[in-house]
Amino acid sequence: MLESLGYPAVATASASIAFSNGYPDGEKISFHDLLFVLQKIVQSVKIPVTADIESGYAENNSILKENIRKLIDVGIVGINFEDSHHKDNTIIPIETQCEKIRLIRQTAIEMGMPLFINARTDVFLKANHLSDEEKLSEAIRRGKDYKDSGADGFYPIFLKKKEDIETVIKEVALPVNILLLPGIPDFEVLKTIGLARLSLGPGFLKTAINAMKNIAEKLLHNEGMHDVIDNPVTSAYLNNLISKK
Repeated sequence: MLESLGYPAVATASASIAFSNGYPDGEKISFHDLLFVLQKIVQSVKIPVTADIESGYAENNSILKENIRKLIDVGIVGINFEDSHHKDNTIIPIETQCEKIRLIRQTAIEMGMPLFINARTDVFLKANHLSDEEKLSEAIRRGKDYKDSGADGFYPIFLKKKEDIETVIKEVALPVNILLLPGIPDFEVLKTIGLARLSLGPGFLKTAINAMKNIAEKLLHNEGMHDVIDNPVTSAYLNNLISKK
């Protein structure tokens, strides 16, 4: 659908893939199953596909290297790669994360793939022991070091304030990505200050689930028939999308 509307690329959200397959977010779906889903997406579109791989599904760098090779083999051209542990919600030391980014970059080079590494930092989300000023300073430090280690983009998740976004864009000097959250500037402001990418996270999935939930609640009370009958998304429309893959 996104391809047919004119989007030049498509990106996955880890939460959307996990929820859609019956798992909570946080690397609970197996990497094998994640690869299977990603391969189906790649085979269904002609546009580039980037994947949210969380922290890489890897207990060590040897596994990380193999996982990156598998992702490239199924046709993934970009990744979101974050710097926190899912088991204890701690932030990965900056030197350790930079080593991982360098390994990913080298693996991609070895395979002849200009893999886009969107380096995500969870400082604003999980470093609750830091003040707001310290979080901003730490995010900028990580962004610069991630850039030097081979990252192509920087994703400081939960960064909201216009002034802070501007500062990160200026200081890190990489394309900057933020998450669509309540309180962020509007589209025109984000374009003016030079934001490169706005992510929805699982926003599309949540919107679809909310629509389904609203209709289901109506049907419980013998209402909502026309919400289903008058839906402009027909089976013919869906069949047409699938037939074009």
